[in-house]
Amino acid sequence: MSESRRPIHEQASIGFERAADAYERGRPEYPAAAVEHLIKTLNIACGTRIVELGAGTGKFTRRLVPTGAEILAVEPVDAMRRKLSDLLPGLNVVDGTAEAIPLPDASADAVVVAQAFHWFDGEKALAEIHRVLKPGRGLGLIWNVRDDSLAWISELTRIIEPYEGDVPRYKSLAWMSAFQSSRLFSPLVEAEFPHVQTLPLDAVEDRVTSISFIAALPDAKREAVRQEVRELVRTEAKNRGLAEIDFPYRTHVYTCRRL
Repeated sequence: MSESRRPIHEQASIGFERAADAYERGRPEYPAAAVEHLIKTLNIACGTRIVELGAGTGKFTRRLVPTGAEILAVEPVDAMRRKLSDLLPGLNVVDGTAEAIPLPDASADAVVVAQAFHWFDGEKALAEIHRVLKPGRGLGLIWNVRDDSLAWISELTRIIEPYEGDVPRYKSLAWMSAFQSSRLFSPLVEAEFPHVQTLPLDAVEDRVTSISFIAALPDAKREAVRQEVRELVRTEAKNRGLAEIDFPYRTHVYTCRRL
């Protein structure tokens, strides 16, 4: 079992500690087709032992529960871990990171990571995932990614991006470099699925303020972002005569196997 624990990124630590409630209200679930693809590819079934790293509030975890698998949810942020435990009582939820997984060698049938691998130290995380996975078993990664092909989503991105700084992001694809240089796993196989989240208008504000670097802003700046998002969403909804709004995503899934 790994002994050392790497501190998590400061923006993740501050932002997600503040944003657990907003994360739960505003973040999307995962489309059934993408979840089914992961479950089938990773051979997840009743009795298999699954490790979810960076489990957050359990947005993906709850899609695994019906499989009957034994789930260990690993989450380093206190507020997210508490929210997950409240929403899924009885689930085995532990404090830990991808670089120091609290499990013995070759003890997991699958490892999954939803919306989080870009936060990890890729090389160290892959070494740990390789250590805890049984030979030949699989790793699955999944991200819901905003579909900027819609004008109002593109405008939402314009509001958000000035604050991101050097925070790790999925869209940079920098996280892939650890896989490209690794000899521990087979090449990544990608699949993509459309997804639409229907939200009350004010929940779009939660969606934005659940982003780590927005949640970590000083109160006045965060409120200014919230107001700008509110104006954008209500203008879009008014122009289209909507009481709720569809928030489109593309869901990206990657799988590989322990060599």
